[in-house]
Amino acid sequence: MDNHKSSTLPDIRQTEVFNAPIQKVWDAVATSEGIAAWFMPNDFQPIVGHEFHLNAGPFGMSPCKVTEIDPPRRLSFRWGKDWTLTFELAEVEGKTQFTLIHSGWDADTVTEFGQPHTVVRDQMNAGWGGLAKKLGAYVEAK
Repeated sequence: MDNHKSSTLPDIRQTEVFNAPIQKVWDAVATSEGIAAWFMPNDFQPIVGHEFHLNAGPFGMSPCKVTEIDPPRRLSFRWGKDWTLTFELAEVEGKTQFTLIHSGWDADTVTEFGQPHTVVRDQMNAGWGGLAKKLGAYVEAK
C-alpha cells in the first residue's frame, strides 16, 4: 500500500518581475553577499556540491548544499533535511522574471524543530512573499 503520494504537498512557487537586468538579479541570488542582503547571512558559494549554512537566527545554522547552477538562469540547493530551493531567472523585455520554487513538502513530515510541514508551509508561503519584495527592493535600487 503506497500512501506516500497523497501526503505530498504542493511546491511553493512565486513569480515576480523585477525592473533590473538579469545579471544584477543573479548576483543577488547566487552570491553570498547578495543572499545576505535580502534573505539571511550565509557562507554560500556558487559551486555544485558546495556545502554551506544559512544563519536562521533563532533557528540556528541551517545546513545547505548546492545541487544545480546554471548562470544566470537557474540555481538549486538543498535546505535542511527536507527542502530544495530553486531560483529561476528569465529576461523579459529588459526586466527579469524571478521564480522561487520551495519544494520537499510532505504532510507526514516534521521539520528539525518538530513543526509539521503543513503548518510551516503556510508560514513559509507568506514569508516568501515578503522576501520577494525585499529582493525586488534590493535589485531595483539604483
